[in-house]
Amino acid sequence: MKTNIQITEEDENKTGEQQNETADPASNAEKLNCDENCEEEKTETDPLTEVKTQLTEIQDKYLRQIAEFDNYRKRTMKEKADLILNGAERTVTAILPVLDDFERALQNMEKAEDIQAVKEGVELIFQKFTKIMEGLGVKKIETQNEDFNTDVHEAIAQIPAPTDELKGKVMDCVQTGYMLNDKVIRHAKVAVGL
Repeated sequence: MKTNIQITEEDENKTGEQQNETADPASNAEKLNCDENCEEEKTETDPLTEVKTQLTEIQDKYLRQIAEFDNYRKRTMKEKADLILNGAERTVTAILPVLDDFERALQNMEKAEDIQAVKEGVELIFQKFTKIMEGLGVKKIETQNEDFNTDVHEAIAQIPAPTDELKGKVMDCVQTGYMLNDKVIRHAKVAVGL
């Protein structure tokens, strides 16, 4: 007796796949690895794209810093201009009361009969003015019996010294010198002993 075995196409495909799986297990593993690697490659970014992104970020930071510096420069220039225009405001405000005192003194001088009282009033105004100037950082340069110092003194004359101890010292002050916060704003004009 003969039996007919009929093989359908479906059976052939299954049989072929089974043979492929059993025949070469290494190729099946490669196929699985390839699928995983292909997915990883798809998720990894292209190095060129990554560099372009970094370059864009760096350019953006650079432009922002340039803009910040430009704003800083403009702001400081404006502040300097304001200081130049209004820098004397503190000084003028401090001196205005002295100006008021001088106006009152001038008005009273016309009516005053006592010269000593007028003199005392002017001396008080002078003392007030000196105090205000010291409060603003202005100090008088001392010259009386001081050694001649070119940093603070300007010699306009040389006169014979009466004693040897006075040689090289300031003998007379023609014009008072002043310092503002330890910086000479006007040298004292003096006569120096020979």
